[in-house]
Amino acid sequence: MIETVFSAELPVREHLLVQKNRIIGADLAAALDAAADDDAQRALLDAAPRLAVVTGIHGDELEGQYVAFELARRLNEHRDQVHGIVDIYPAINPLGINAIERGVPGYDLDLNRIFPGDADGPLTEALAAAVVADIAGAAACVDIHASNIFLREMPQIRINELSADELLPLAPLLNIDFVWVHASATVLQSTLAYALNALGTRTLVVETGVGMRITPSEVMRLTEGMLRLAAHLGIWSGPFEEHGAPLISADQAVSFLNAGAAGVFLPKAAHGRRVGKGELIGVIVDPLTGEVRERVTCPASGLLFTLREYPVVYPGSLLARVLSE
Repeated sequence: MIETVFSAELPVREHLLVQKNRIIGADLAAALDAAADDDAQRALLDAAPRLAVVTGIHGDELEGQYVAFELARRLNEHRDQVHGIVDIYPAINPLGINAIERGVPGYDLDLNRIFPGDADGPLTEALAAAVVADIAGAAACVDIHASNIFLREMPQIRINELSADELLPLAPLLNIDFVWVHASATVLQSTLAYALNALGTRTLVVETGVGMRITPSEVMRLTEGMLRLAAHLGIWSGPFEEHGAPLISADQAVSFLNAGAAGVFLPKAAHGRRVGKGELIGVIVDPLTGEVRERVTCPASGLLFTLREYPVVYPGSLLARVLSE
């Protein structure tokens, strides 16, 4: 069932439309059909367990599009194994997706920096408020992101330390190998995940892949994790793949490698693999002179979970992150 979450007219005969696909299990659908009136239907919907799956907040992050498609396909084919509600929001920022821009075109802002929004505010804040209001109250929410065009990320779950107690029990269910528990920062207070967690709706943030690309193997595993989470919530009784427990890190266990020179970065280590202390991660070269400007080595042994994808760098550019052993 396709439902409208937010709608607004734009200049030049354009229309902003944020939609969700509400998938209702066969047993709940039958109960709704038998309900005496609208009030009885609302009571059934409010009592049903609900999972929200969100993606497309950033227009250049497309990994979640595959998850939205595959999850909807699986659930629609097996409605008899769905025992509640799954709401899939594939494009929170449809203008950005259409224009292949990270933010909202024409507004020069990052949509994930204005939550929880304001229903009486400007268009983008009203959109944010409508999304929060629609998701609030779900048993759990998963907010899927990809990296930008500059970095490739190993599939990971990012959790604000303020919400760690509530979210860490759910994190292993998503079949992700790495959970990064990071320190609280002011900017996080304006993200969708922070806003929903503050309201008591447990929200996990997934980061995977690279901007403007889809990595099928990674997102298929995440899709299985979505089904595994839904089964944990009592929403899914069908099959799903199950993977082992993830590594869990805190901020102090992560090393950041930044460029010390300008040039072209050529990686020498394999992304998503263990690296040793002193191992060569990559080199920064000067195409004009043919010189190696910098040899980038690993400061500690560990897991190379972030690696530069876009080769042009300047002093301070992030090249890699390593989860120290």
